[in-house]
Amino acid sequence: MHKRKARLRIATAIAASALAAGGLATLPFHALAGTADDVSTSRQEDFVSAAAQYHIPVNVLLAVAYEESGWDAHGALPSTEGGFGPMHLTDVTPAMMARGAAGAAGRSDLASLAADPALHTLQAAAKLTGLPEDTLRSNPAANIRGGAALLASYQREVTGGTPADASQWYGAVARYSQSSQKQGAVRFADRVFAVLRTGAAGVTHDGQRVRLAASPSVRRADAQVERLHLKTAATADTECPPTVDCTFVPGSPVGGQVSNRPTNGIRIDSIVIHDLESTYDAGVNGLSDPKNTVSTHYVMRSSDGAVTQMVPTKDIAFHAGNYSTNLHSIGIEHEGYAAQGATWYTEAQYEATADLVKYLAGRYDIPLDRQHILGHDNVAGPNSSLVSGMHWDPGNGWDWDHFMRLLGRPLSGLHGVPEVGSVVTVDPPFADNVQTVEVCPADDPTGGTPACTDKQQASNFVYLRTAPDADAPIFGDQAIHGTGAGTDRISDWGGTAQAGQQFVVADVQGDWTAVWYSGSKVWFYNPRGKNTRATYGVKIIKPAVDTAVAVYGSSYPDKSEYPAGLGASTQAPLSMYTVPAGQAYVATQPAAATDDYFTSGAVVIGSKKMYTIQYNHRVALVYANDVTATTAIHHWEDDAN
Repeated sequence: MHKRKARLRIATAIAASALAAGGLATLPFHALAGTADDVSTSRQEDFVSAAAQYHIPVNVLLAVAYEESGWDAHGALPSTEGGFGPMHLTDVTPAMMARGAAGAAGRSDLASLAADPALHTLQAAAKLTGLPEDTLRSNPAANIRGGAALLASYQREVTGGTPADASQWYGAVARYSQSSQKQGAVRFADRVFAVLRTGAAGVTHDGQRVRLAASPSVRRADAQVERLHLKTAATADTECPPTVDCTFVPGSPVGGQVSNRPTNGIRIDSIVIHDLESTYDAGVNGLSDPKNTVSTHYVMRSSDGAVTQMVPTKDIAFHAGNYSTNLHSIGIEHEGYAAQGATWYTEAQYEATADLVKYLAGRYDIPLDRQHILGHDNVAGPNSSLVSGMHWDPGNGWDWDHFMRLLGRPLSGLHGVPEVGSVVTVDPPFADNVQTVEVCPADDPTGGTPACTDKQQASNFVYLRTAPDADAPIFGDQAIHGTGAGTDRISDWGGTAQAGQQFVVADVQGDWTAVWYSGSKVWFYNPRGKNTRATYGVKIIKPAVDTAVAVYGSSYPDKSEYPAGLGASTQAPLSMYTVPAGQAYVATQPAAATDDYFTSGAVVIGSKKMYTIQYNHRVALVYANDVTATTAIHHWEDDAN
């Protein structure tokens, strides 16, 4: 029941359905900016040229590429689905499948699976264009030509020609998804046509300015999809919004508990975002293994945002490495690898996950904010021995700003120099917030990091230092480093504050801001408040008396409150942490009663209440009777008092 979640390393091959076309746009491109000195428009010209050569409306080609790659070349590296370049032309090999997670090598069917034409659109594009496959992989302009040739060939199959009317390209766009299922193909085409109508613009990671003008009059020729003769996926027994392609595969029976939340009194108050550290198929197959002692409610495919539900939401899935968190949360796993940063978290995943989260939040009355929508890396360690080993996915590359905008709840508040005692929401601009992180072989299960290497990655965090100086040591979390300094290792979560997290300001010196964090005063670079937003209306938690307050990782009743015959769960403070007198932290959830659940169906509700607080990179809990709670207000209102 209380076992930590093991990192999934059970591998299977990537089936053709796992390569239904992806959106790889991980950034809110309309918000990006660049100067005339550091950007180029050559990629825009490449799209115009390819569209003219293959008689495609240029806005259609741009919209397909936006959903596939965000118009980015990704340095000629393949995605987790084996796709290359702006048009995500796929070329999957047995070796790629074997790297998806440890143990796949040696499967006798990898070669036959890898031969599926849906996994080799790059080869098809090479035949259509006469260009070498290596050129299509490495040259963005050639890749765009290849994708255009492929899209035009699909259009001729659907309609017999290449019409100038963008509305008549719906079937070809759906075909470009490579999805073998109707829902996946329609979902991809709908996203493409949505961006056709709204338009998009921005600067890619490699410095290319691209613009897609809005075409609000474009309509979908939905009936064309029937000409593709795709299978319809079974959706019985799923709990998903109608906008996502959702199937049900039962998870391991020992990876969770049958329950009846929230009817039985066990509230559902949060959603936890994970990544699998494996391919989609490897994750689903591993989580359905009857011997697996972990589980999750949902798994999201990278390529097209398709969903597999594995545990009913009324039941408890063992996904977070903390049973108290499991009791009250829904887990959503994502195909991908945290060490690879933002590169392959796809727009398809973001959009489908946002639709799913909004659906679940509406159903269970979960607030759509960063205090209730957590990363696995934000979950409290359940006891002192397990804190240092808690997982750090989805990592620095999950764009929380973009995701919260998709939820319709963007991080809000004014930027500006904060005041001591005020509350700030950390919010570095993701695209411009490029951090140096060290990635080591142990961090990257794909085998793509043979030695520890410093990498520059767009990141969702700011580094925290022990003094207001860029050369000061990174703060070291007590559970990981004891009294030592932290590191810039990508898996070292202890010295970072993440987008959406809220802290009380402890000091300000020039361009540096200090906050109370993990029982210490830590500093981050915050010129003119560009990395924070002023925050009001939240609860500030302080020790009730002039002594340190114990910090917990779980919320179980006192032993004496359990009925006879039920084994009490252990409730003990985290030995390395306290809230010292004089410090203040932000409550992320209202005080709630302690509770526990048993497979027999028994629910135990304790008499005490606990606040969840943003203690460091992770949340933690304190007893409500040990603290005071006041509301953060505007400073001028405070002065008036």
